[in-house]
Amino acid sequence: MLAKPLYLVNAALAFAVELVALGALLWWGFHTGTGLALHLLLGLGAPVLTGWLWGMFLAPRASHPLPVGVTSAAKLTVFVASAVAAYAVGAHAFAVVYTVVAVLNTAYVTANREAITRRLAGARD
Repeated sequence: MLAKPLYLVNAALAFAVELVALGALLWWGFHTGTGLALHLLLGLGAPVLTGWLWGMFLAPRASHPLPVGVTSAAKLTVFVASAVAAYAVGAHAFAVVYTVVAVLNTAYVTANREAITRRLAGARD
């Protein structure tokens, strides 16, 4: 488990990774397809739908939280999809670096969350 200041820095990094995912989907959407209507539908629809699903199922205070393993897998799916979207619009180096940061951060957040859960479960016993 991290010390409080490092935990906060890592939480801020996790939030930044999540915002970048939405930005990458927005960028991809506005560069995909032809015509203004499709650009608007994908450019606004992809990040809005992703954000809504994130809030429902993946956010720390989700209205319908999923188990930790499922949450981590779903987050990684969103991050990889957004990295692929960034790669598709030509941001190749960014997509690779973003993927590495997102995977490492998600792995660490998951491990930390599981450690906290075990610690709390041990305190109740």
